[in-house]
Amino acid sequence: MYTVINLPYPYNALEPIIDTKTVNIHYNKHHKKYLENLNKLTNYKMPLEEIPKKISEFPLKDRGEILYNAGGILNHNIYWQSLNSTPSLPHGKLLSKINQTYGNFNNFKNEFINKAKTLVGSGYTFLVTDNNGNLSIINMNNQETPLSYNYIPLFTIDLWEHAYYLKYKNDRNAYIENIWNKTNFNHASTIYESLF
Repeated sequence: MYTVINLPYPYNALEPIIDTKTVNIHYNKHHKKYLENLNKLTNYKMPLEEIPKKISEFPLKDRGEILYNAGGILNHNIYWQSLNSTPSLPHGKLLSKINQTYGNFNNFKNEFINKAKTLVGSGYTFLVTDNNGNLSIINMNNQETPLSYNYIPLFTIDLWEHAYYLKYKNDRNAYIENIWNKTNFNHASTIYESLF
């Protein structure tokens, strides 16, 4: 059976930027529903991260649902680890690469925010790396995962309405801007350091 990560902090840890009720519903109802669906669709036959790369090994009739629900688990796992009660900046090799690619962290942050604001409908904005360590900021629709495109996700912001609507209503841009008060780059830095 597949599992989801344990929420790395209490439900109220992201207050006042993301309210306690939203975190609770988002984690327990949305994130875990993808898990429930995936476990109904397939017996564990490969690590979760391998599913997007080996989707052709599953029956054709189930591939869309399997990929959608696997993406829902993977994307949320990264999302929860991209946040924390106390924000942190990139460090080590990731910070060096951000500075090399975008000039400095503030330029990167502004580019990320601007990219997120262009997403149409539901999805995520990701900081990803390719296999050579090059960074990109990309939008993914619905529950698409960067793993399907041979990118490694490092950091993400969830842009589905259930991530922000109770507090921000239709003002997604305010959520995109405010969430930087709770962003955690320790996880992204650790992943990048382990790869390069």
